[in-house]
Amino acid sequence: MSIFHYTFILHGLSAGIIVAIIAPLIGIFLVLKRYSLIADTLAHVSLAGIAIGLLTGISPVITSLGATVLASLGVERLRTSKKIYGESALALFLSGSLAFAIVLLSLGHGLNTNLLNYLFGSIVTVTTGDIYLIFGVAVVVVVVLSLFYRELLYVTFDEEAAQVSGIPTRRLNIILIVLSALVVSLAIPIVGVLLISALIVMPVVSALQFRRDFFHTVLYAEMISIFSVIAGIIASFYFDLSAGGTIVLLMLAIFFIIYIIKRK
Repeated sequence: MSIFHYTFILHGLSAGIIVAIIAPLIGIFLVLKRYSLIADTLAHVSLAGIAIGLLTGISPVITSLGATVLASLGVERLRTSKKIYGESALALFLSGSLAFAIVLLSLGHGLNTNLLNYLFGSIVTVTTGDIYLIFGVAVVVVVVLSLFYRELLYVTFDEEAAQVSGIPTRRLNIILIVLSALVVSLAIPIVGVLLISALIVMPVVSALQFRRDFFHTVLYAEMISIFSVIAGIIASFYFDLSAGGTIVLLMLAIFFIIYIIKRK
């Protein structure tokens, strides 16, 4: 129990549990709408935001929030313009933001060491201010999802029928992608830029193997996500491993266990 005597572990667990709760709430909609790649694209965009924060001295979490939100609006604008395929719009932002981040980092010598913490996640860097920020944004995500739950569910399963019914599908898609951008930015200190999409997608994909109704799928995804984050942080402490990598490997192991059991 000596692990709980360390302040950075308590900070990491607090932030990790908050992120573990909200990530599947967004992930379920992204997976069912075949939007899983958006999380990966926004993760690369957040890297550009982090580079801006490191260069300017502003909190990288705040700059990555701004960058991902703006990019999410741009992705949705291009996707709905019908002039560019959705996958092409994602590729444009993914490669462009990654190139932009590399150029910015090459301008600021000596930032590569700090960048590694954001690439792979580092619970040591989580501060009390980060926890308050993560909690505040998480509350906003949960409240917005609660307000538009029925409409988002309708749009997720049948967007064309929802549009015919008079539901503002374009506005709801914008809300969903902006919420995804917020969750991506919040997950950076826990699992890092390179593994954010796994935190959002993997628990949902594992829960879908049970083939239950929407509510139970979300519930199973929440259980898998929270367990993986807590167990991953504890295991990384005792075995001196990367917290982000350990969390994702646990999620992957859970997926294969469920997949094999359900097949048999």
